Amino acid sequence: MSTVDQLVARTLGITEDRLTADLAYQSVREWDSLGHVALMVALEQEYGVEVDDDLMLELRTLDAVRAFADGLADPAADAPAADPASPAPAAVTASGSAGAPAAAVTVHRGLEGVTFDHSAVTLIDGAEGTLEYRGYSIHDLAEHASFEEVAHLLVHGHLPDPAALEVFTKQLRAARTLPAPVLDLARALAHAHPVEALRTCVSALGAFAPRRAEGTDESLAEAREAGVELIARIPMIVAAHHAFRSGREPRRPREDAGHAEAFLTVLLGEEPTPAAVRVIDKGFVVHADHGSNASAFTARVAIGCRADMTAALTAAIAAFSGSVHGGAAERAIKLVDEVGTPENAEAHVAALQSRGEPVMGFGHRVYRTEDPRMRHLRASVVELSEERGDRTGLDVLDAVAAAMRPRQRHGVAPNVDLYAGLSYRLLGLPDDLAVALFVIGRTAGWVAQALEQHANNVLIRPLLAYAGPRGLTYPSGAAR
Repeated sequence: MSTVDQLVARTLGITEDRLTADLAYQSVREWDSLGHVALMVALEQEYGVEVDDDLMLELRTLDAVRAFADGLADPAADAPAADPASPAPAAVTASGSAGAPAAAVTVHRGLEGVTFDHSAVTLIDGAEGTLEYRGYSIHDLAEHASFEEVAHLLVHGHLPDPAALEVFTKQLRAARTLPAPVLDLARALAHAHPVEALRTCVSALGAFAPRRAEGTDESLAEAREAGVELIARIPMIVAAHHAFRSGREPRRPREDAGHAEAFLTVLLGEEPTPAAVRVIDKGFVVHADHGSNASAFTARVAIGCRADMTAALTAAIAAFSGSVHGGAAERAIKLVDEVGTPENAEAHVAALQSRGEPVMGFGHRVYRTEDPRMRHLRASVVELSEERGDRTGLDVLDAVAAAMRPRQRHGVAPNVDLYAGLSYRLLGLPDDLAVALFVIGRTAGWVAQALEQHANNVLIRPLLAYAGPRGLTYPSGAAR
């Protein structure tokens, strides 16, 4: 095995027999975004070169890595550059295409780089670290807008004037009350993880929606109304479930309480402090939408099948609960406990990287630079840490961020999860609520994405490249 093959196998943690011609970024579990960065760092260290963003995009197949290494060993050699849009060069056949014979196709693992529709909801510029909801910078919204204003912006397409905001706020307040059987279900699931209970209770809400005539689908107006109700009810489910598992009945919030205040009142069983309301409200704003992430895409797929809004959001929550999507928010807070003190940060990061394990709270599928949402959650942590006179957690995470700084030029920068869990812990909330709190904010974005899909709907049906055997003969009874 050549030196570069040994390096690839060692870095990705795979065996020699898996170094085949079609090995490429995202073609195997080990060669994910973290593995790709680790491989680039290993190439830099082995060959004394610097891999910039353009070269990083080229070195996405084993053949491209081999050619690159050969070119370094023999500068006169013409090292062919890999096409960044073609991560898996092996010819395969498309399975499921209608009206056409099987043909060679390019496989985009994870649909990476595939643009499947137009959208006017959210702009993300991963290279520049830009995030806008319907044209408004996340920085302006996080600093100046309430969650109710942002939810209206996403759902209705524009910021509300005072009269429209009052109408929208009244709609949210009127929809907070949960059906008694859903409350009973939340009580019965007191032992469950908050997101598991939330997913099940949201699904149950569908059974209490107004019945439509048989054979009719949910109209766009009905979907919007259902979406607003879900924005109001999802936080109440999370809060009620937490009350039940804490051994108390949910407290009814004041009629005039805002979205974040009402949620915290039920969650905590007491009136929240203004600082807590500010932190939670800002968290909801920065989490409200993020384009076609896995959960939003799941919601769109459900709507594309003409499922209703409740079904779409149930599916979105199920996708979001995964450990590499929303579930990462809960895992990131464990950094504070694992590292312990700022002085341990560098050694902890080095140990994780030596084992090929991710440092939670860093890296993003889209952003190549610092996640623009992160600074607002860190600001909340700073406010709460100073209020409590304890900067230990903040200092630990800042030290981890400093230890990870060399990796930023490869796109592994702090993301939205890094400080989110600590902000909730500083409010006295258990760590396992981090994902559910993320969902509460993201509900507005899911609704907006689902409504946009509904307004110009199409069944989303990608293909798979069949790579299995063909033409097998069914064995006789004796042979079986």
